[in-house]
Amino acid sequence: MIRFSVCLLVTATSALADPAVVEDANAKPSGDSYTFSVTLSHDDTGWDDYADAWRVVLADGTVIGERILLHPHVNEQPFTRSLEGVEVPADVSEVFIEARTLNDPWGEDRFSVKIEN
Repeated sequence: MIRFSVCLLVTATSALADPAVVEDANAKPSGDSYTFSVTLSHDDTGWDDYADAWRVVLADGTVIGERILLHPHVNEQPFTRSLEGVEVPADVSEVFIEARTLNDPWGEDRFSVKIEN
């Protein structure tokens, strides 16, 4: 009797990757819009794995602003970037910040930001 043993090793990079974390965020009124400043942290390793975007989202999931990050921040953690000209509906008093990495979809954790009306 001959026995065959097959071992299949599957590496799921997304299961091993860590999500980008929104450490802090604020919104400042600027005329009819807002400027958002968001501080992210992520264990950026270089061009293959880094926090590559954050976005401003309403409670219902509507995206009203997005900041694309064009390069890794390996030696700058945490880091803060801003986005100007985000139009927040007048009846909204809270928005949420979501972050993503090059290798992972938008994170499930949302960071709440109160809006001054």
